[in-house]
Amino acid sequence: MRTVATVLAMAFGVPAAALTMAVPPSLTPDEGAALVRDRALAGNAAYAVVAGLTTDIGPRLAATAPEARARDWMAAKMTALGLAKVHVQTFAVPHWERGVETATTIGTNPQRLALTALGYSAATPDAGIDAEVVQFADLEALKATSQNLAGKIVFIDHDMRAARDGSGYGAFNSVRTVGPAIAANKGAAAYLHRSLGTGPARLPHTGVTRFPAGIPAIPAAALSVPDAMQLARMVRNGPVRLHLVLTPRDLGSGTSGNVVGEITGTTGDVVLTGGHLDSWDLGTGAIDDAAGVAITLAATATINDAIRAGTLPRPKRTIRVVAFGDEEAQGPLGGATYLKGHPEPVVFAVEADFGADRVWSLRSNFAAAAAPGPSTPVLAPAIAALARVLAPLGIAPSPLPAHGGTDIEAAVEAGAAVVDLAQDGAHYFDLHHSADDTLDKIDPAALTQAVAAYAATLWWAANTDANLRPAKAVP
Repeated sequence: MRTVATVLAMAFGVPAAALTMAVPPSLTPDEGAALVRDRALAGNAAYAVVAGLTTDIGPRLAATAPEARARDWMAAKMTALGLAKVHVQTFAVPHWERGVETATTIGTNPQRLALTALGYSAATPDAGIDAEVVQFADLEALKATSQNLAGKIVFIDHDMRAARDGSGYGAFNSVRTVGPAIAANKGAAAYLHRSLGTGPARLPHTGVTRFPAGIPAIPAAALSVPDAMQLARMVRNGPVRLHLVLTPRDLGSGTSGNVVGEITGTTGDVVLTGGHLDSWDLGTGAIDDAAGVAITLAATATINDAIRAGTLPRPKRTIRVVAFGDEEAQGPLGGATYLKGHPEPVVFAVEADFGADRVWSLRSNFAAAAAPGPSTPVLAPAIAALARVLAPLGIAPSPLPAHGGTDIEAAVEAGAAVVDLAQDGAHYFDLHHSADDTLDKIDPAALTQAVAAYAATLWWAANTDANLRPAKAVP
């Protein structure tokens, strides 16, 4: 009969004995990282955290009562897992609420289109908008147009493709975030775009949009991918008029917040990790980003369990895990608020906000021994050392630079070294910001591999004497 340790050892290439044997605390940082890596493979709290957040709480739109309950839930979970100095930092954010959202073509053959309002969209008049649809191939075409868009509904179609590294999202993100403001500035009555999604499901993907000062907000929505394709075909056949109803409400100021816990180190420096606790309201926020919160919390708890079991000493640097508030709408505000309330220097940061799949690539902003080039990429010595610890998990180092994520952006700008543990994103944007972002999409084995990668990385960063200086800090 195979034991759990044997099965995990076969799956991940780790000696089965390493999953059960106690190791004295006089370990090198690399040996300690390997220890917590293997402990994480043997079992962790990540899936239970995702299941709890998505089942007990559900969607966690910023400034809402469910987001507040999620903070209480997370603080209790951190305390139950034995983390120290658990506390909540609150901050003010806008409170926006989704309403009715419908779109129907007008004519002898009316068709209803599946769409959803973008975050912080304005509302249509109570009776809705009846207007002609004007299609543009991309954002650049909208910017360049000289045609009169007054009273029209602007529609941008595009073709975002799936990619393991999620690069398609970066290429098209501005279609959602700034496209409505550009259309409003040109007099448009409303704005539609093909969802920033890669799956075939007839489910639209929401996300925030922004209207700079001086540009009045207009109704703005994302069509599901199949409905955007349908509307594009209809427009090619001749003029299309649309009846659009969106009734979101701006409810003024509300409250979001960070939940913070730690393993206190022996020096004043901090290794920072976390994901964001808030989510959009269409699904239950399982992959975006209960999974990231769960991965980083379970990784920290795995280390803490090993310390309490006497197999690891206290880390040199404090390992601090944060469930950040309101990442989806206000972006870096949670990370900036964290820094204001915690003056200890962050020397290293790693964030989890790309779903629940396996980590496949390791990147850093560490200073390399020589300048990398296109034909002779050079890895920093420190990243090469960490790569050896992560290799049994199927993770390969990359010379590409790490950038971190939104929640650790402020720490990185303040000088922290950063690592990207790049998860496989081939199917992430099938689900992202849609009603399909639910617990059943998560593979527990893939989640476990990610926890092992984060646990090893956190312990290594908290104890290594390697040079973690960011490349930009090198004279």
